[in-house]
Amino acid sequence: MNSKEKKIDVKKIREEVKKTYSEAISRKNLSCCGSFEETDCCAKAKDIGYSEEELNNLLTDSNITTFGCGNPLAYSEVREGDIVLDLGPGAGLDLLIAARKVGPSGQVIGVDMTEEMISKAEENIKAAGVKNVEVRKGLIEDLPVKSSSVDWVISNCVINLSPEKEKVFSEISRVLKPGGRMVVSDMVGENIPEWLRENKNLYSACISGVISEKEYISGLLKAGLEKVKVSERKTYQWDELESFIKSTPEIGEDIKRMAKGSDIKVASIKISAYKPVL
Repeated sequence: MNSKEKKIDVKKIREEVKKTYSEAISRKNLSCCGSFEETDCCAKAKDIGYSEEELNNLLTDSNITTFGCGNPLAYSEVREGDIVLDLGPGAGLDLLIAARKVGPSGQVIGVDMTEEMISKAEENIKAAGVKNVEVRKGLIEDLPVKSSSVDWVISNCVINLSPEKEKVFSEISRVLKPGGRMVVSDMVGENIPEWLRENKNLYSACISGVISEKEYISGLLKAGLEKVKVSERKTYQWDELESFIKSTPEIGEDIKRMAKGSDIKVASIKISAYKPVL
């Protein structure tokens, strides 16, 4: 267990994250990480790496909400016939983009713990008319997916929300086929003070639960993955971080001022890894 994950109540964190994102999808906000304001760093899909072509080819008129911090499928080598697993697909934006890449001979699976997200994703899948996508209810720490069964694991600003990241990394390694790959967009951070880490409300804002880039890489390597590489990195300035925290009034103005005076560093990264062929 990561030392930063010892003091938290896993069940309470999960319930808080479920509650926050269930409410967010009901409000149809176009943003990420619990900040839920259109002016935030990842408020619009085009701002976080989705091309006009990808968005125009979704085969649905739905205005699909994204809670992501990047585009894990951008420039990926997902091919026709591949099986893609999306951890925490939310409303299904990446599911639909992956479905186009793998074609009718491929398969796309999403795993989400939130009923409201699953319902919204299934609604968007139906509207798009795709038949090769399914969403399963479950935890990303205990995936309802067979071992060595998928070619790709993708995820968009979700793993940071898990209070048990080592289990997530282990599950990614388990479900990937030998030679399979992971491509993830996620949040990382440094110098996160303990009082901030222990605030369950800020888990949903993608701050309290982040680990460092170094810890992220070492966690994937420990899980048995190789060729771990960070290909993109965006470090947020304080005014951008403040928009994340602003969504959580429970932490109070004094704590906001304390955070502003610290050397907290938070960034979004795109990270990839490979499961070796034995």
